[in-house]
Amino acid sequence: MTPYLPLTDADRQDIFSALGVTSFEELVRGIPAALRNPVKDGTSALTEQELQRLLDGLGGKNLGAQNALSFLGGGSYEHFIPSAVFQIISRSEFYTAYTPYQPEASQGTLQAIFEYQSLITELTGMDVSNASHYDGATSLAEASLLALRHTDRTRILISRAVHPHYRQVLETYLKGTPYRAEEFGFSESGALDRASLEAKLGPDVAGVVVQSPNFLGVIEDLEGLADDIHEAGALLVVVSNPLSLAVLKSPGEWGADLAVGDAQPLGNPVQYGGPYLGYFSATRALVRRMPGRLAGMTADSQGRRAFCLTLQAREQHIRRERAASNICTNQALCALAACVYMTLLGKEGIREVAEVNLDRAHYLRQKIAAVQGFEARLQTPVFNEFVVRTTKPFAAIEKKMTAEKIFPGIGLEAFYPEMKNCFLVCATETKTREDLDRYAEALKRC
Repeated sequence: MTPYLPLTDADRQDIFSALGVTSFEELVRGIPAALRNPVKDGTSALTEQELQRLLDGLGGKNLGAQNALSFLGGGSYEHFIPSAVFQIISRSEFYTAYTPYQPEASQGTLQAIFEYQSLITELTGMDVSNASHYDGATSLAEASLLALRHTDRTRILISRAVHPHYRQVLETYLKGTPYRAEEFGFSESGALDRASLEAKLGPDVAGVVVQSPNFLGVIEDLEGLADDIHEAGALLVVVSNPLSLAVLKSPGEWGADLAVGDAQPLGNPVQYGGPYLGYFSATRALVRRMPGRLAGMTADSQGRRAFCLTLQAREQHIRRERAASNICTNQALCALAACVYMTLLGKEGIREVAEVNLDRAHYLRQKIAAVQGFEARLQTPVFNEFVVRTTKPFAAIEKKMTAEKIFPGIGLEAFYPEMKNCFLVCATETKTREDLDRYAEALKRC
């Protein structure tokens, strides 16, 4: 039998050339030789207690959010999650490897999905929600595809203030298709540049994607934007941190056609960057074009309340060429966590958490603005993160702050070359006033 060879020698050389090396050995030269092929000693076994002690010692060498102050944000946010959330989602009837399909065997799961959808529509001010996507980036990409197909146009306009990773995923989705994405700029304050957008609007534009609060933390003023976009025959897609919608105007109130984003802030830990869940909601006019799984409530033959999958547009349920998407699915357990979190906190509880996020970010921004050598613009409204500009190299600041067990934020130059020595700082309800004061004091020593 011929072995499967995923890469030819020519493929390898192409990869090495792109990486700027000539061989695999040169690629891994930064790894000490003794660690590349370690010899495993299988003669001496450890007891369970000894193994736990060894692993605890090794794990203790890591510096993470559990033993340091983290002010990282940029799409993954540290929030307090009530213990009841994990207790409930860990029940055996929920903690499955995949979502049950058969309505007669999975009424509990389908009801939980239906309730999640209902809560998302209330939060976003939209008419209908699906049962979630992989993450916020895929939700945005699927919303863009929906706009392209619905309008039968070829171009998507997306703000540069939208999360850079989301924009990259959209580009990947559109490769090899007749569609393309085109970016428009943001102003000096970090808000979207309407003049830049208007200059690019045309008869081939299917949709416009904006984010509020955007990647830079700025709360956008979207007044009248939907009217201008609809007049051009396009759809408006609004990306949002769902927690912010407890205190800010919802996408539905702004006149959005599609509201998407990552629901990680709702009961899901940062957990190494995933798994997360992308929420996806739309107006009633677009419900039949929505991708993914939708749960509906109906009645069975005896008149009892029942739940089932409805308007099934997935490739497993209808002819593949007519499916709304062939690669999307829902993150059932993560969506359940979001559902439980929202239910436990309730409307007032979520609003209170959002208000604390507003308070923490604005308090820290004022403290940083008072530190010599650091500029944090105060005139722009932000939610739980904001941009800081400094005259010092951010790498040096990061090194000194990390030595004090503080993660100071995310450097922005890699995403926006013009934002040299700028970094993004996030402060959620997990940070006390003492934590924020400690951050400002540590910054003074940089």
